[in-house]
Amino acid sequence: MIFLKKPIYYLTLLLTLFYSQQHFSQENKTPKKENAGRLFNDTTATDSDYLMSIEKAGEVLESAYNDTDFEGGTHHLFGEMKRTESKLELILASLKGANPNVRNQQMYRLVLQEIQQELNEQNTAINARNLILEKIKKRVIDLRKDKTLITLLRDTIRRKQFKKEFADLKKRYLATDSLMTENQGILNNKKRLTVQRKIAVSNALVTVEGKLEKSGISIFNKEYPSLWQLGDSAVKKKVTHNIKAKVIIEENVAAYYLGYKAGGLVTLCFFMGLLYWYISRNIKFLKSKDCIENLSQFNFKYLNRGILIPVVVIGLNIAVVTNLYAPALFLELIQLILLGALTVLFKNKWSGIAMRNWLLLLGLFFALCFLDLFITVGLLQRCAFIVINILGIRYGLVQIKTLKEQLYIKGFFKWASIIFIGLNGLSILFNLFGRVSLSNMISITAFISLTQIVALSVLLKIILEIILLQIYTTRVKRGIEKMFNYESLSDTLKKPFIIVISYMWLIVIASNLNIWESLRASFQKILIHPNTIGSITFTLENIVLFFIIIWAAHLLQNYVAYFFGEIDDENEENINKRQHSKLLITRLIVLISGYLLAVAASGMPLDKLSILLGALGVGVGLGLQNIVNNFVSGIILIFDKPIQIGDVVEISSESGRVKSMGLRTTKINAPNGAEIIIPNGNLLSQNITNWTYTDNYKLVEVTFEITGETVPEEINTIVNETLANLPLVNNAKPSQIYYSAISQGKYKLLIKFWCSIYRTEETISSARQELYNGFKDKGLTFSS
Repeated sequence: MIFLKKPIYYLTLLLTLFYSQQHFSQENKTPKKENAGRLFNDTTATDSDYLMSIEKAGEVLESAYNDTDFEGGTHHLFGEMKRTESKLELILASLKGANPNVRNQQMYRLVLQEIQQELNEQNTAINARNLILEKIKKRVIDLRKDKTLITLLRDTIRRKQFKKEFADLKKRYLATDSLMTENQGILNNKKRLTVQRKIAVSNALVTVEGKLEKSGISIFNKEYPSLWQLGDSAVKKKVTHNIKAKVIIEENVAAYYLGYKAGGLVTLCFFMGLLYWYISRNIKFLKSKDCIENLSQFNFKYLNRGILIPVVVIGLNIAVVTNLYAPALFLELIQLILLGALTVLFKNKWSGIAMRNWLLLLGLFFALCFLDLFITVGLLQRCAFIVINILGIRYGLVQIKTLKEQLYIKGFFKWASIIFIGLNGLSILFNLFGRVSLSNMISITAFISLTQIVALSVLLKIILEIILLQIYTTRVKRGIEKMFNYESLSDTLKKPFIIVISYMWLIVIASNLNIWESLRASFQKILIHPNTIGSITFTLENIVLFFIIIWAAHLLQNYVAYFFGEIDDENEENINKRQHSKLLITRLIVLISGYLLAVAASGMPLDKLSILLGALGVGVGLGLQNIVNNFVSGIILIFDKPIQIGDVVEISSESGRVKSMGLRTTKINAPNGAEIIIPNGNLLSQNITNWTYTDNYKLVEVTFEITGETVPEEINTIVNETLANLPLVNNAKPSQIYYSAISQGKYKLLIKFWCSIYRTEETISSARQELYNGFKDKGLTFSS
């Protein structure tokens, strides 16, 4: 494309004429009279005006040159285009040579879709830069609207006075024209390459989609002859690459994917490093307090054998789920490394026969992966697959029982065994009748379904051990080394995690069967479909998300106590009330945040929400006063703190220890074992006697009579020595001794002393016994 042709015809033409020496020599010799007359009569413009007009044109050309030159963003775009080209070339080369297994095709589809998106963005960016060049052209074209400059260019007499200025103007024009022509050529070439790549990507996507459809479960057409119809020619027909070539191709694809997902993998490693540091810090603290041996009482199976391998198992499980569309070599390597890490954990813990059966399963899985990746489809590969499938069926019927007894969750293993046996049977059937791709895919899925449930079972146990470790470490920091019922706590904790690992297991199986994407798309289509009731439009996705967030908020506010070292059967005297207050505030924040986030996620418009709040206000006025009153009272109790968890209180005719405080009710444990539930509104409207508001000590009384020959001084000494030797008595506060009656050989006494309010009866009983022994040793009669 040639820059600035006819639109600035006058500028180009007159600049050319200006540099014609012959023309100027004729002007100098015989100037035309009519021009002289016109110049003499033209008084509308001065030399200064002409200079300003020329200067303005020069500035326009200079800015046009600067704007035409490619900036850093354009060079970055060209770099991105180069990287996209490299990715595309690698994927296209891999498509020609790699095994047509489902996982590779899924990865190719994912990467090709992203390349297609990149090419669309790059094409848009090129169009934007072309538009910028067109705008630059327009700025130069607009110079012809400058009447002063056009008048000067037409005036052959005055033009020679500005010979130097016009020479500089022409120089700038030629440089801008050259740069514009060059850059537009570059952009047009880049656009042409982008269009060619988009066509190549579209063709590649058609090929990949065809291969994925061909390997789909719903397609039962033959790919290869039935097994009994294969001859030597059929065996050799598909041999296009030797093992070495296939290894190179798979390595290149896996290496590309590793670079492609490097950011996510580095992030995963970073968080696993943080987890390693977190666990190490807790274990180091327990060792410093000589409490590490107590972990054996929690039935730890993995964390007590080291930290690195359990953290690696967690990371690899997450990597399997987050890399569903990884190439076959990458994914199967992760699986094998995960199984190797599990083998290290199982060593010396499983029985000999269970360990041998586990190693046999690993051997079959490794052989299956090798055949799938590096052996061309033919008689050898198909027969080998059938042998492995038969061994797998036998394994599922006979040997798998030894593994079940070693796992933490056994219920899922039953279903995993049934799926394992069924998929191996289907694989044999499809292989015999020529559906080799489907057969191979099902075989790999069968073994992954079994090994993955083992890995997820270990993952659940490791997570529960980490949580128990956190709870125990926090309690030790608070000075509480008492063991707690970890089994019931584990049963409570594992329920939400079972839901999570079930989801992880299902998506791994569905992804390997090449049905996850279609299932996800189908569910998404149902969830995002708009539904209208009256004037309100909503989607099922918003409703599901609303309830999931509410459920998660309630779950989190229940479980957050465990990270403070609190458990349900807490009954220690040295309970940390300040920590309980922080816990209540944390729970309140979690609940409020969860509800606000749920409302935001529901997508409900603010005007509709105001109508709902108005209706709620009417409901409050009609019948929800008590509920709102209790809720507000609960918030006041949390921040005002007239009572806290662990306090011993008396409210009306009820007394006991505060067990828990919620946003609506407060639970009190009565001395007789009853649990009293009091609405928070009632607590604020009644007088409360809080025995432990300042401290946990109570002044108690013991009355008794002493008979015998003695004096008050001796009695006082015996009482003080006895109380000083009682560990349950708080001797930091002095005891008090009062005589209610004194006669010859007979004394009536009242003693008062301080003890823990949680162990009042026990302390009084101990005091009576020790006082009885003390006076008996002196030959005195004690009666109480």
